[in-house]
Amino acid sequence: MVSSPVRFADLTNAASGRQVLRDYSNLLVRPLLLPQSPLFGTDGIRGRVGDILTEALAVQVGWAAGQILGTKYGQGVVILGMDSRNSSAALSEAIASGLVSTGLTVWHLGLCPTPCVASLIPVMGAIGGVMISASHNPPEDNGIKFFGADGRKLSWELQEAIETQLRSPEPKVSLNLENAGEYRLRPELCADYLQALQETLPAGTNFSGLKIVLDTAWGAAVDLAPLGFQQLGAEVICLHGQADGDRINVHCGSTHLETLQAAVIDHQADLGFAFDGDADRLMAIDSQGRVVDGDYILYLWGKSLLEAGQLPQNTIVTTVMANLGFEKAWEALGGIFLRTPVGDQHVQAAMQSTGAMLGGEQSGHILCPHYSVSGDGLLVAMHLTQLVKNSGTSLANLRDSSFTTYPQVLRNVRVEDRETRLSWQGCLELREAIVAAEQAMAGQGRILVRASGTEPLIRVMVEAIDQEMVTYWAEQLVQVVENHLLTKAY
Repeated sequence: MVSSPVRFADLTNAASGRQVLRDYSNLLVRPLLLPQSPLFGTDGIRGRVGDILTEALAVQVGWAAGQILGTKYGQGVVILGMDSRNSSAALSEAIASGLVSTGLTVWHLGLCPTPCVASLIPVMGAIGGVMISASHNPPEDNGIKFFGADGRKLSWELQEAIETQLRSPEPKVSLNLENAGEYRLRPELCADYLQALQETLPAGTNFSGLKIVLDTAWGAAVDLAPLGFQQLGAEVICLHGQADGDRINVHCGSTHLETLQAAVIDHQADLGFAFDGDADRLMAIDSQGRVVDGDYILYLWGKSLLEAGQLPQNTIVTTVMANLGFEKAWEALGGIFLRTPVGDQHVQAAMQSTGAMLGGEQSGHILCPHYSVSGDGLLVAMHLTQLVKNSGTSLANLRDSSFTTYPQVLRNVRVEDRETRLSWQGCLELREAIVAAEQAMAGQGRILVRASGTEPLIRVMVEAIDQEMVTYWAEQLVQVVENHLLTKAY
């Protein structure tokens, strides 16, 4: 270890040989001002950089995680990756310093999708992994995601143990050469990940003759997504295809599909795929420019697996956000449809407990343990393309023959105060408005109000068989949130 500052840009791209890190001893022992509410949300720690999420927090989270992972699994390797945000390099270096201060070894992949980190953990025999990313959030946010030795999101219990360790008054050790682990740059492992993805497809798979537009959102998939499809023979047109920390997710990617929809039509492409900032989810576009979201992807992939006898108990696990039209269509096939709270951790837990082999979210986060330990946008895009190729028809035709969605409106209200957001159930006026909406729908619709686990938002979802009813009650509920939660009038 050395104490002089060294930036990531100064480090050599070495597959072996110990690398240097800045000495973060002063940040490791600095007292942190932490909120009373839990740091870990539905997808790790996430927030505005410079607010709660700082280099000091990253160093100490790394130290706390090193204590817990080392105790759980013993000394070993932690695989680290990051997206393209301007803050990701500094936070990566800081958390790496915290981890190596506990004696663990860190292999840093550099810019890569979140599932690249997750999938390499069991393959390389690592004891865990960390991804620095805020997924679909705007550029000014960032986050810290942890994975266990199996490559899956770290359990709630271990996340709570890390937070307890972080909040402990126990003195933190200083960085020094005697007790520190090693830090190595391992970007070449990303090629192994891409090859492993392609090997999940049937032998001889070739996408020649298909024109595909990819929106990589200026994020983690800018290199691997185009390369992967080109290697499989597809003609690829790439949007937002360079790493750009100022523009990641800005009016692009899986949460802003308009540009991709237009590009698919303009280029007369067969398919379009939009990734989020860390590429663990995706949304698809058919040749007519229509959205094929996670519900459609689950239905189409699930039907294919069901027909191949590869879907235990014909079960799909999804969340409370899944459309009623999807549910009714799947049950019409004789399938079992299980709903969980929002969040891939909830979906994954239900899949593990039931033995289900396909699950996911409407937002495009898909889990299929046949092929991957985590949600993987690039994996799903490849398999959906292969499904279309084998069908002999278009994604548009497959979409038309699947199901009809019920009208659904999702509105977001920004509520910056964390405590107010997490305790929204205490608002009597909002509870009464929800009851009134449910009574008006008389069993022909659904209401879902929840605090986002990843952004400072209250999400209001209204779904019913009648579009006018959906629009009316969505507006009514949003007004109640704005009138009472934003002013804390309860």
